[in-house]
Amino acid sequence: MKIYQDQVSLATQARVTYLNITDEVNKIVKDSEIKNGLCLIQTSHTTCSILFEEYVHDHDFNGDEFLQADLNKILDKLIPREYTENSNYRYPGPKHVKFLKELSKIDKNYPNEKNTILNGDAHIKGSMFGSNQTFGIKNSMLLIGSVGDIYFVDWDQNRERTRKCNVVIIGE
Repeated sequence: MKIYQDQVSLATQARVTYLNITDEVNKIVKDSEIKNGLCLIQTSHTTCSILFEEYVHDHDFNGDEFLQADLNKILDKLIPREYTENSNYRYPGPKHVKFLKELSKIDKNYPNEKNTILNGDAHIKGSMFGSNQTFGIKNSMLLIGSVGDIYFVDWDQNRERTRKCNVVIIGE
C-alpha cells in the first residue's frame, strides 16, 4: 500500500468561484504512480466545497457554466447572502468576532474587517455540499466517467484569496 499527497493552490474571486480542477487532479494521480486505489480531494477551508458535476460547455456573462449559474440562483433563494450583522444570520456572534480579531493579529489570512467576516451564508453552503469527494482509481485513471469533472468551489464572496486543495491517493 502506498500513500501519495499533493496540494493544488487556487486563486478565488470576490464572488462565488467555481474552479475546474480535473486536469490538476489527473496530473497528481499520474505523478503518484498508483495504478489502483482511491483518490481523496479535500479542502480545509470551511467556506469551500469539492463538487463532482458534468462539465457544461455553455457559460453566462460572468464565465460561470450554466449549471453553476443555475445552482447559484437556487442557493441565493434558499441561503441569501449575509450583508449586515442584523440579517437573518446569528453568525458571527460577539465571542467569535473577538476570536477573529485576535487571530487577525497573528495570521494575515484573517483580516479584521467587518465585511470579511459576514459570511454565514458561505459557511452554510460549505456545510451543505461538504469539503471532499473520493474517487476510485483503476489502471491509473480516475473513475469519473466521460462527462464528470471535479470542481473546487469557494462560496465566500467577501474577498479574493488563495485557497488550497489537498489530494491524497492511497493504493498500489
